[in-house]
Amino acid sequence: MKDTTFMPKQNFNEKLIALLKTNPDFVDESDELLPAAVKDHAWQLDHNLIKLLLSDPEIKETFFDEIDGHWVFNHNTFIDYITAKNFLANSYTQFRNKIGLNIDGKFLRERGEVSLVWPYKDCVLEGGQTKEEEKRKEIFFNEILAQDEINRMFDPKVLTNWKRHTAAGEQEVTEIQRDDNGTVRENLIIKGNNLIALHTLKQQFRGQVKLIYIDPPYNTGSDSFGYNNNFNHSSWLTFMKNRLEISRSLLKDDGIIFIHIDDHEMHYLKIVADDIFGYDNFIATVPRKTRHGRNNVPYNLSQDFDWMLMYTNKASKNVDLFQRTISRKYHQSPDYPNDEWRLSDITVQATINDRPNCNYTLINPKNGQEFPVNPDRCWGFPKESFQENYDQGKIVFPGDYDFLNIKQPAMRVFKSEEIEKKGEDYDKASVSSAFLNQAMDELLNSMITSEGTDEILELFGRKVFSFPKNELLMQRIIEYTTMEEDIILDYHLGSGTTAAVAHKMGRQYIGIEQMDYVKTIPVERLDKVIRGEQGGISESINWRGGGDFIYCELMQYNQVYVDKIQAAQSSAELVTLWLDIAKNSFLNWYVNAETPEEAINDFKTIDDLEAQKYLLVELLDKNQLYVNLSEIEDADFAVSAEDKVLNEKFYGDSD
Repeated sequence: MKDTTFMPKQNFNEKLIALLKTNPDFVDESDELLPAAVKDHAWQLDHNLIKLLLSDPEIKETFFDEIDGHWVFNHNTFIDYITAKNFLANSYTQFRNKIGLNIDGKFLRERGEVSLVWPYKDCVLEGGQTKEEEKRKEIFFNEILAQDEINRMFDPKVLTNWKRHTAAGEQEVTEIQRDDNGTVRENLIIKGNNLIALHTLKQQFRGQVKLIYIDPPYNTGSDSFGYNNNFNHSSWLTFMKNRLEISRSLLKDDGIIFIHIDDHEMHYLKIVADDIFGYDNFIATVPRKTRHGRNNVPYNLSQDFDWMLMYTNKASKNVDLFQRTISRKYHQSPDYPNDEWRLSDITVQATINDRPNCNYTLINPKNGQEFPVNPDRCWGFPKESFQENYDQGKIVFPGDYDFLNIKQPAMRVFKSEEIEKKGEDYDKASVSSAFLNQAMDELLNSMITSEGTDEILELFGRKVFSFPKNELLMQRIIEYTTMEEDIILDYHLGSGTTAAVAHKMGRQYIGIEQMDYVKTIPVERLDKVIRGEQGGISESINWRGGGDFIYCELMQYNQVYVDKIQAAQSSAELVTLWLDIAKNSFLNWYVNAETPEEAINDFKTIDDLEAQKYLLVELLDKNQLYVNLSEIEDADFAVSAEDKVLNEKFYGDSD
């Protein structure tokens, strides 16, 4: 038996490391050797590893014993060797070793008494996001947590920084309104990690939400899901799976979820969602047109649609989930005193080749103003039918009525005509799988993505958010799937379109957003809504303002340090943070709270700022990112008396 304390000269280490790196299973995305992966293959007596080690005479001599002319792999010698502190010369690994607790010279994570192996499906991606334009690599956020490390992450959290937003401004929160069944009846905007916030809501809102709409990061490589690793695809699916699982528990039996997605991940997400919601609970894939062609695309094919996956929770297929009253605005005018009327789009979705006789310039007989047809559409009638429609009062031009603010001609639809066609159920809609696009003829608006940007520009005077959804899109989803006072949830709140439209339409809503812009974009937008802003769908539904909402935050603890690490600009700043973390935060179970000077020196030699950030975040106990409700009385967390009262009112007697 060889002496396991024997350590060959340094160039042997370099040779062994170089040889092991030729196997892609043994390296990470930075081409650094993964000793844990090597050890795992060694314990399994993996044939590929053994053949690799046998390929070099010196390495074979070191780790194999010759018995009767046969070479026998001494895996204990090999594992001891690659576990030794000075095996890897890179500063990254040296640092990780020197911050760990050890027993008898072996670090806790390296000891072989217990091996906990958790299947991939039981892991949780805590996950974080940044604004797209910051282009920051969130390499330290894609930390996969095994089940044994999630013991308290999903416990309810303390809520803090409560404010009630009204037309008169911010007010202190003194009460939490509930209905007769004990359900919280408040509009809520919550700042915090959406996975943890969803678990915080589960006691109060389990089985209470009628509609969930999410527009998550699409994982295209250019959006806010900026994970920098070779498992981007699987990480994204884990990220989505964790959140969809808890969100389903919040849905009513006849509740519906809309998941907005594009082609990059849509088909993979469909399989994950089928597993979570049930294959039989899939409703439809709804297309949404996003643009009218684009040049310089792969294979010269412009994909001009994205998609919404729709699932119900447990509704029977015999239930009509979409038969809903449409919120249409009818007008009264002196020229038609006995009949109300509304406006409809005067164009149709067709090309010039489809309807060449409907491609012409419409002229207002009163003033000669010309209106060319939209180049991507056609007028709804041929030129020779214009005069007949005009004489019947079917066509309305800009300027015909002071109370209308339209820029293009519109078609007038009389209520009496709709009653004649549909009976007294004229305001009901039977929905097809493409109902969102077919609804375009009900309002003078487009469902192209740029409409959402235009609404943001009108509200804020500048582009404060990339790719916001427009209000008409959300109005159609909400009016077809919910009734007044139903609860709507959006846990990728973004610019706040879902909450803004839900507020205007009299629905209760919950919005969750982790980023700091939650106050400057969605909250500010909702403040404008309460004061009666007239953008988006406001005019069409006669919105005049009113209502309120409560803003609150998950109370941070270790998350404070995550944010500080993320914002750090230098290694020196990170070292200062590390000393603070070691003294004042909760560390992972294997980390030595006393910081050895040699570990700091090793840390400084790492020349990659992102890798340094990754290492510091790894020290933190992810169960303590936010303060658990069960620890609200712990003096270390300094929860105020006011917050204690409000948390008691919010959580009440929940199970």
